Amino acid sequence: MAPTLRTPSERTCERCGRIEVWAEGIGTWRLAVDEAGDPHAVGSPYCIHEWDINGTFAPFESDAAEA
Repeated sequence: MAPTLRTPSERTCERCGRIEVWAEGIGTWRLAVDEAGDPHAVGSPYCIHEWDINGTFAPFESDAAEA
């Protein structure tokens, strides 16, 4: 069987702390919201974001692991 492609659903900027989540309905990243539905007031829209990419995320998941 072919491996399954996984995509990240959340990312955090290492410079300013901005948190974004993937919005499947519109196909883009959106500012994360808290439990009350208010956008997080963390981070800067003017930051040159450095997302938390550290090499530990594996985009392909082997179907053999489920067997």
